Amino acid sequence: MPNYELMAKQIYSLAEADRDFVPLLSNSAALLWENLDRINWAGFYLMDQGSLLVGPFQGKTACVRIAPGKGVCGSAVEQEKILRVRNVHDFPGHIACDSASLSEIVLPLHSAGKVIGVLDIDSPEEGRFTEEDERGLALVAKAIEAVTDFSRLRLE
Repeated sequence: MPNYELMAKQIYSLAEADRDFVPLLSNSAALLWENLDRINWAGFYLMDQGSLLVGPFQGKTACVRIAPGKGVCGSAVEQEKILRVRNVHDFPGHIACDSASLSEIVLPLHSAGKVIGVLDIDSPEEGRFTEEDERGLALVAKAIEAVTDFSRLRLE
């Protein structure tokens, strides 16, 4: 099992160099990619002029824009809650950016009380993400929210 507490501490350490969202989320995606097994995508979608725009990530090419309420990422934004999906093919409106993905976990990210994006992780293995992963990734997301400067985002 990954050491999520250590990953959260590492994100705090990464922020000592620069709190801007581009380098911090880039390194956070790399950190997740290196520490989570059985995944095929780890990264971020960020709110940009009313929709989610792909941000820093590790993995295959990704969908560029996702509307709120569409797919797992857009639904997590609209519902403002973590979505852990056992089989994405059973999720109404799933967007297949990578046909190899079978399970997904999406955690909304907040800044100044608003959802400003999501942490998204996909796996080619059905049921890959557990409750323990959800709790651990929530720690990672909280660390990202606490230290990242999202002021340059174009939210509106």
